[in-house]
Amino acid sequence: MKNRLIEDRVKRLLSVSNSQVRVELESHFPGGRMAGGKYNMGRHLITLYIEEIKAQCTQLYGSLDRLDAYVDIVLAHEIGHAEDGELDLLATLLETSDSELERRRIALRIEENAWAYARELLPLTSGPMLDEIIRESLQAYHEAIDELELEIQPIGA
Repeated sequence: MKNRLIEDRVKRLLSVSNSQVRVELESHFPGGRMAGGKYNMGRHLITLYIEEIKAQCTQLYGSLDRLDAYVDIVLAHEIGHAEDGELDLLATLLETSDSELERRRIALRIEENAWAYARELLPLTSGPMLDEIIRESLQAYHEAIDELELEIQPIGA
């Protein structure tokens, strides 16, 4: 999929969502993670990382045959962050909490809010593909919470 086709999908989803967030396309995420997209709250900007999105799609589905739907899902999730009315408060709570468990729960809530928005924005894509991506995305958050809850559970409980 060429960037022009991705740009067309971005325009379409921004129109459907009525979001005023800006979207930029870059080749690679500048870090060690394989992040397909990133929302910058201070700049009200989504950056999509094309090569990471392609790599994720290939890793999940073995090819780029579903790349168009995958791009829509990644972008809808990032728009979900941009349109989250709780994000500012949750980000503040995340920064100020003294409890690691509470921070992990807040981080999960931030992601769940974005995925809930994506699910509403993509009713035609809200089938098994979206469910699988959401499950995969949230798994690490749930595991981190479960792990910490086990660590702080009283002995004999």
